Amino acid sequence: MRRIAISVAASTMILSLAGCGVLDATGDGASASPTKGDDVTIGLLLPEKANTRYDRFDYPIIKSKVAELTHKKGTVRYANADADAARQAGQMQSMIDDKVDVILLDAVDSHGIVGEVKKAQEAGIPVIAYDRLAEGPIDAYISFDNELVGEVQGRTLLEALGSGVDTSDKVVMMNGSPTDPNAKQFKQGAMSELNGKVDIAASFDTTDWKPENAEANMAKAIGQIGKDNIAAVYSANDGMAGGVIKALKAAGVTTLPPITGQDAELDAVQRIVAGEQYMSVYKSYPDEAEAAAQMAVTKVQGKGIQFDALTQDRVDSPTDKNIPSRLVQVSALTRGKIKGTVVADGIYSVGDICTAKYKAACASMGLK
Repeated sequence: MRRIAISVAASTMILSLAGCGVLDATGDGASASPTKGDDVTIGLLLPEKANTRYDRFDYPIIKSKVAELTHKKGTVRYANADADAARQAGQMQSMIDDKVDVILLDAVDSHGIVGEVKKAQEAGIPVIAYDRLAEGPIDAYISFDNELVGEVQGRTLLEALGSGVDTSDKVVMMNGSPTDPNAKQFKQGAMSELNGKVDIAASFDTTDWKPENAEANMAKAIGQIGKDNIAAVYSANDGMAGGVIKALKAAGVTTLPPITGQDAELDAVQRIVAGEQYMSVYKSYPDEAEAAAQMAVTKVQGKGIQFDALTQDRVDSPTDKNIPSRLVQVSALTRGKIKGTVVADGIYSVGDICTAKYKAACASMGLK
């Protein structure tokens, strides 16, 4: 069941509490002092490196926010599993053994990590699921509204196909990794828009989200459907969109069909400028990462009122119900929206995007 409160309510409540001076309060009224001071150690487990966002945005933003919240006394212990579930389990066990105060977990395999989540609970270490909803007794969850991501992708793809869209239009779906619960939600959201409006001619669950796997899958789809018969490609993220485009070009396609993406990676933004990729989904990594840092620090410091204000949404996992959550909103990123999203938010500068290869395209769309 998808049960989502409006995330704006959480932000409004936080601002309201800040205005009243309550955010500095500790405990939930039952206790008068925090369980930890500023010398907190936060374990951060991120899932892979194929998507550049984790090393480029998530980790540094979380590290910076923790330092800010703890007067530079708190530390972040970081590990990236590089899409290896067994490696991540070992990394998490190491953090449990070292008695970190709280763990932010972005799971490679949301089901496979259950044992370590239980061990953390037994050791008294709270676990906050970050970006992907891990199974087991997690204390909270923060991510983007994943079904909305898929809805935005599907709706924008239909807009790209135009008013003449037909149930005979053949669409290839390049979904994410089957071990990532987010991938299922993206697909559900996309299908809520696409189902009955186009012909899903081929659909793939892409192992580990790897671009090379998406490229191989797309080559299969081209062989099955024919390169000139593909009206559009739903790609669940930008990395895979790059693989899809490689396969189409290798097959001799010169006029690319509309292709979706997600994460607003720099390469993808440049492909959008060049007209090779139709859209991406812009997700404010600073909003998600900073809120995660706040949740982690307030959780171990016993600031119950602040923690509750940050987790006004509720979601269910296959193992647990009513998990306190924060769901951050998303938006479609097309050519006309680059300046108002990634540039306006300082994710990339115009100089980052408009390198020599893309200067003419940038100029043609007024991006300078």
